[in-house]
Amino acid sequence: MKLPRDLSGKDFVQLLHPYGYVIVRQHGSHIRLVSNFRGTPHHVTVPDHPELKIGTLRALLRLVSEYLEMDISTLAQELFG
Repeated sequence: MKLPRDLSGKDFVQLLHPYGYVIVRQHGSHIRLVSNFRGTPHHVTVPDHPELKIGTLRALLRLVSEYLEMDISTLAQELFG
């Protein structure tokens, strides 16, 4: 699946809400999220940039997919349709 090239950090944070991710704090240009979706807390830091670089987006997807125990392509399909 092709990843979106114009996704902002705030938009990505909104896409993660169905998986239990909520903002715990923001320090400068970084947004800290936590999820207890699987019973244990999982922390992710998302840069608050107007456009996330593809490598950054792929790394964030990998972290979230490992926590959710699902394939990256499945997660990307659910998030970006």
